[in-house]
Amino acid sequence: MEIRAMPLNQAEETQTRTIEGYAAVFDEEAIMYVSDYTGYTYKEVISRGAFDNTDFSHCVLNYNHGGMMMARTQSGTLRLTTDSRGLKVEADMANTSNGNDVYELINRGDLSKMSFAFTVAKESETIDRENKIYTRYIEKVDSVYDVSIVDNPAYEGTMVASRNQQANDWAHEKEQRKRLLLKLRTM
Repeated sequence: MEIRAMPLNQAEETQTRTIEGYAAVFDEEAIMYVSDYTGYTYKEVISRGAFDNTDFSHCVLNYNHGGMMMARTQSGTLRLTTDSRGLKVEADMANTSNGNDVYELINRGDLSKMSFAFTVAKESETIDRENKIYTRYIEKVDSVYDVSIVDNPAYEGTMVASRNQQANDWAHEKEQRKRLLLKLRTM
């Protein structure tokens, strides 16, 4: 008896776990702190165009700015761009225990906000003495060296979601619209 067998090249199934979001948003006031000593509220605003000519070449994606790197611009697993809303993040999460845990928390909706660490090239300020408000305007960012998925963001307008989560949300929204149209037609 002769048997002919050919080993199958069973490629490991790789599922890219991509997240998308905004680590910074333009023209949103964020309260950085309120001073008990001066009574002033200290705010910060990122101006449109602040990321024009910014160096993103050594940026990493972390969790809570804590050194749990899950993607990096140098390897191409972290991609940063700007649009009319702010600093857009797209990342392929590392297949590590940290990457998997954070991805799962994003997918469940437990983590939904972002932050960034940067150096400033140009800024300005306004002081409203009557209302005790100091506002710092970030006009030019020199470099961004960290974008992070965070528990508590400074800027509430930031967001992060998995592509699977976004696809499910869009599919659910599309199904709801379809049901509403059918309901309207039968009335």
